[in-house]
Amino acid sequence: MSTSQNKVTLAGLLIALGIIYGDIGTSPLYVLNAIMNGKSISEELVIGSLSLIIWTLTLQTTLKYVVLTLQADNRGEGGIFSLYALVRRRKRWLVIPAMIGGAALLADGMITPPISVTSAIEGLKQVPALSHITQQTIIYIVIGILSAMFFLQQFGTAFIGRSFGPIMSIWFLMLATLGIVHISDDLHVFKALNPYYGINLLITYPKGFYILGGVFLCTTGAEALYSDLGHCGKWNIRYSWIFVKSCLIMNYLGQGAWLLSNYMGQRISPELIEKGFNPFYGVMPEWFLYFGIAIATAAAIIASQALISGSFTLISEAMRLNLWPKFKIVYPTEARGQLFIPAINMLLFAGCVGITLYFKKASNMEAAYGLAITLCMIATSMLFANYLVLHRAKAGLIYLYLVVYLTIEFSFLSANMEKFHHGGYVTLFVGGALFLVMFDWFKARKIKNRYVEFVRLEHYIPKIQELSNDRSVPKYATHLVYLTSADNPKEIEHKIIYSILNKKPKRADIYWFVHVDTLDDPYTSEYAVEHIIPNDIIRIEFKLGFRVQPRINLMFRKVVEDLVANREVNITSRYESLERSNIVGDFSFIVMEKFLSQDNDLPILERMVMKFYFWLKEVSLSEERGFGLDVSTVTVEKFPLIVAPVTDLRLKRLK
Repeated sequence: MSTSQNKVTLAGLLIALGIIYGDIGTSPLYVLNAIMNGKSISEELVIGSLSLIIWTLTLQTTLKYVVLTLQADNRGEGGIFSLYALVRRRKRWLVIPAMIGGAALLADGMITPPISVTSAIEGLKQVPALSHITQQTIIYIVIGILSAMFFLQQFGTAFIGRSFGPIMSIWFLMLATLGIVHISDDLHVFKALNPYYGINLLITYPKGFYILGGVFLCTTGAEALYSDLGHCGKWNIRYSWIFVKSCLIMNYLGQGAWLLSNYMGQRISPELIEKGFNPFYGVMPEWFLYFGIAIATAAAIIASQALISGSFTLISEAMRLNLWPKFKIVYPTEARGQLFIPAINMLLFAGCVGITLYFKKASNMEAAYGLAITLCMIATSMLFANYLVLHRAKAGLIYLYLVVYLTIEFSFLSANMEKFHHGGYVTLFVGGALFLVMFDWFKARKIKNRYVEFVRLEHYIPKIQELSNDRSVPKYATHLVYLTSADNPKEIEHKIIYSILNKKPKRADIYWFVHVDTLDDPYTSEYAVEHIIPNDIIRIEFKLGFRVQPRINLMFRKVVEDLVANREVNITSRYESLERSNIVGDFSFIVMEKFLSQDNDLPILERMVMKFYFWLKEVSLSEERGFGLDVSTVTVEKFPLIVAPVTDLRLKRLK
């Protein structure tokens, strides 16, 4: 991590406000609305709910994420996959919570934009001149905003990003001001600072435990906060959080005081919500509504933008960790971390539009929101506990951490399960489908890797050299390059040897074996060269961080240039007519692509896993494009994958 990221700077604080707090910062738009929906306003309900919100922000967001989890700093990077990369060598099963957390975050990325933007636009119902606006019109406006936002992703967000900080600063100052103005409506709201009232509400209020489902919405952006660690450093996040949390609490207290002052004893019916009831807009004076709605919409767009960008980063990390099929990645700007994945952009866009059309109202989305992200928080708790073990924290403290946070998070999960029938099944279904893709990709690789046969390279070196010198065999290429998965430099896949010597003998002057090793830290980009037989057989090993795009074509060319400059290799063509003119020889890459052989006798479950895996391979990026190779120099060789050969073949001879 760079020193600059450790320093607290005004620019760093502004970036943190703009990028990190969009999701959690827009929660006042809908949290109290979700809690009060269908209930009668009472001092016990309002003050108890405010107490639960304040202490959830304190225990969950502040203590767990801002103070503790930000310590799990993977060379300046955060997020569930960065955390998994730090601990994955400790226990193999840790990949399961990592996949659950990643899938839940992606599902969250599909519901946050619709609920944030819809909640903001529904404020138009509060404007007297627009009070008769229909929900259908609001849906059209929301879909229009979402369409424009996803369309602009392909051009990068560098320009828009510069305005995020100032806009979010105005947003948080507006939240604090509106809250402070209305706290005097009922000063009893300050009792909410005492956790007793929150606990009492859970115990004594009818079905009080399920209020946690609405309360949880105030902290849904905490996971995104950790994911964005790499953008501005933990100290900028920690200091800016003091300001953000203060503004949020002031606004929640103001909304609570306004409710006690104006709706005491009234039931918040669905009809009232249909007419546009929302404490967030209720605390705004009528003359301020247009500006307030505009800033709320801008903040909702920024929150959505941060989640969309975070989803691209999440998928790129999953691809490098072999937890997701390879998709095309585009780099719209030179800014570090700026990337765009067209397939994921289309998936998120379809999901956001589908959720908007299905739920129609923000109040319906509130009923479904939060269920998936609870699973992500539980997964983070498990991974962070293993991080503490690796860093030799005291066992008592680790168990205390697990007991406290698993109790809190499983309580939230239980309360959120009430949302299942109200639409929570949608996010669980989406998250489950995304988890299935990750699990299948991971499991299938494990199945096929069990049957990859490696041989000692030294046993075949004489045969390869003999083939290279055999002029009776037509030359295949001057330089023949194979991508190998062998971690041990003294080994090679048997299929590569078969390709060179048996399938159709491939004579070349120099054989290159290239291996890519994905490291647990994010931005390492190194290579090592081993001259197995100088100027005949060379192995190159690239050591790349899990956030580094494997542009093997460019990287390989750079390595060759370095070797030529150091006079370690002669790449001149060895055709006599071309050698006299010092013309560089041709390079040809061979990519070995597997297909599932019919000669397999797999158990039904593994057969389904492998069939789904190969279907995913068909719809994802090809091997050569995934490694950034120039397709004009690549030959793809297909070979059968036989993981469970048929042994009991009954065949009877008649004659």
